[in-house]
Amino acid sequence: MPRGLRSRVLVWTLAILVAIALPAAGVFIWLVDSTVIKLGTLFAEKQILFDRYRGLDSLMREVSLAETVARSPAILEWAKDEADPAKAQRGLAELEHYRISFKDQSYFVVLDGSGNYYFNDKDNTYEHARRRYTLSRENPRDGWYYKTVALASGCHLNVDHDDTLNVTKVWINCIIRQGDRVLGIIGTGVDLSQFIREVVDIPQTGVQSMFVDRNGAVQAHRNPKLVDFHSLTKDTKAKTTIFTLLDDQADRSALAAMMEQVAAGGALVRSRFMQIEGHQALVGVGYLDRLGWFNVTIMDVDEIIDRRMFLPIGLLLAAMLLAAAALSTLLFKRSVLDRLARMEADVQRVQAGRFDEVASDAADDEIGRFSRALGAMAKAVGHNTDRLEEMVADRTRELERLAHHDPLTGIFNRRGFERAFEAEQNRARRASRPMALLLIDIDHFKPVNDDHGHQAGDQVIIEVVARLEGLMRNYDVCGRWGGDEFIVLLAETSLPALTAVAAKLGAATRDRPVSLGAGFSLPITVSIGACLVAQADTLADAAGHADTALYAAKQGGRDGFVIHEAPSRAGAALAPVGRG
Repeated sequence: MPRGLRSRVLVWTLAILVAIALPAAGVFIWLVDSTVIKLGTLFAEKQILFDRYRGLDSLMREVSLAETVARSPAILEWAKDEADPAKAQRGLAELEHYRISFKDQSYFVVLDGSGNYYFNDKDNTYEHARRRYTLSRENPRDGWYYKTVALASGCHLNVDHDDTLNVTKVWINCIIRQGDRVLGIIGTGVDLSQFIREVVDIPQTGVQSMFVDRNGAVQAHRNPKLVDFHSLTKDTKAKTTIFTLLDDQADRSALAAMMEQVAAGGALVRSRFMQIEGHQALVGVGYLDRLGWFNVTIMDVDEIIDRRMFLPIGLLLAAMLLAAAALSTLLFKRSVLDRLARMEADVQRVQAGRFDEVASDAADDEIGRFSRALGAMAKAVGHNTDRLEEMVADRTRELERLAHHDPLTGIFNRRGFERAFEAEQNRARRASRPMALLLIDIDHFKPVNDDHGHQAGDQVIIEVVARLEGLMRNYDVCGRWGGDEFIVLLAETSLPALTAVAAKLGAATRDRPVSLGAGFSLPITVSIGACLVAQADTLADAAGHADTALYAAKQGGRDGFVIHEAPSRAGAALAPVGRG
């Protein structure tokens, strides 16, 4: 086997391998990226839910306890009549009862009637001086109270540093309310540092959690510098919000929309990839409805999911691809190339005349069948020779047909008609049956070619022949006698029948114009000369009589027929011109 084929097979194998490997690598990378994104999104949703319930668990107990205190009858009576010493004593005693239940073991209360602020801590530092100061609308630092009271109901969270008490906490502010009347605010605080350690500052690779309020102001973050203190009383433009961490305005708008969706209950979690400090990160948002906060988780997916863990899969696939290519090449060599080499050696032995040394491949495949066919070639030569002779005979018959038929119309040409006339005349003589001959000429045919072209002339000739054949019987013979002249032999006919056929042939061409396409049609008429054929007449004799009649038909104005009658004592006669 020539080395060229082996080389080409190897080159093509490598080319196919590369052609498959490149798109496969692209698809593999795309699948890895899609998997990473999908896993990252699932992780983000789980992380959001984890932060949500972790945050709720840390604060909801304190919120529920503060709500209970705010509804306490003793607190309500005191808030309505702060000046009554007995009611004040019962109210403060109620607060002390609940103080030790709060996680921070501290409380505060502001009574709306006087604006007095009461506070005590876990060390009971202010046992004898629990009224710490009086709030004033003119003091900006007291704005948190008036903005919270304006909300009219519920509990609200605020991260703030109390300048008077010198403490920084997540303050839980529950409105004391009886009917439509707001009596004040009561609540407790959770140490911000402790809250961040327990809820936010849990070490997780690639995960950054935070809590923000409805305006996006950061309320809890592992970096205290990002926490927006006094967010309840700050102007919006001065707040440190989650939106300032995003690079792109489109991402800011998307994050705001996500916050609206989870706050409205449209979804429990929303997540999306966003640009933060020039890096693509997955941002997830959930809503803590009882607290009015959003828990936001920012994840670096590349840190959470190491793409290198997909490397063994890629290497395995590459090794499998190479092994498949090597195995395919080896199998092709053994099943094709080596066997072709043996066949080539067999052909050389045949050329040398050593026919008995030709080995036959027994495999039932293309090469095996070809090998066996090579051994049977000699026997097939004889059969092929017979087939060639048969094909030559068929071709001869085809040439014979072409020699006796008109190529345009398919009817007999002059030579073919002469042979058909002789055969039919012999039958007519044996059966003593009369025959008739018609010569048909298309009137004014030359202007058709001149004015409309030879292709139009061919269409007219083909259509006239079709109409002639439509009126003829199976045993009648039609031929093309010249360019626009046709000859018809009618077997077993009489003078009346001949007259009727001539009239029908004229009418068949006259009554319906020939369509030349594009909506254009051409009226056509023919002139016909006819005669009865005597048993002794040759084709030349009969054609001469018909030609004489044809000439008379043309002289008589065309579009008609003339029948040449048999000779009488006065000589030959022509029947009058007739039309269908």
